[in-house]
Amino acid sequence: MLLYAGIFFVAAGLACIAFDRQSSHYLYDHVSAGFWRFLDSTTHMAKASHWLIAAALAYLLALYERWETVRLCALAFAAGVALGSVVLHTIKLLLGRRRPRDDIEMGLYGFMPLAFDTDYNSFPSGHALTIMCVAVIASAMWPMLWPLWFAIALWLGLTRALLTAHYLSDVLVGAGIGLISAREAAIHILPHTPPWF
Repeated sequence: MLLYAGIFFVAAGLACIAFDRQSSHYLYDHVSAGFWRFLDSTTHMAKASHWLIAAALAYLLALYERWETVRLCALAFAAGVALGSVVLHTIKLLLGRRRPRDDIEMGLYGFMPLAFDTDYNSFPSGHALTIMCVAVIASAMWPMLWPLWFAIALWLGLTRALLTAHYLSDVLVGAGIGLISAREAAIHILPHTPPWF
């Protein structure tokens, strides 16, 4: 199921490219200052560095305490993020896309294939990839709470578009890559994954 969900997210993200500019301009004009502050205070919960540090600490603690399941989950998360990041950063470098605020504030829009310029790093979203990896591994550990994990991941991913830090297509494609990469890592590293994975 997660493989098909990941493919769906990637396809939906590619379809959203057609109206990305309009939606980002709309969001920029209609998100209130108070809501923007709330979004900004929560969006960083999807940052990769925080989760990778937590996974490293969990891995070390699990080695010490001999918690095999925790050790394997930390390893699966790190592998999922690593695999997804290789794909994500390759796409970022090859396709090169300006961020929504560059379009809104300076009129700079579009893809610049093979630009190899860090200003062109919007597509896909690394935050969306990371938090989707978290949701997949959390669902492997506590499958009965999967709706909660994925709802949190979708919300945190969408904060990137609501803040106009990314286009909606960036978020959806990043989430799809995260779903697929974390699923593959979980299936190959964890001894038991839910049958719907």
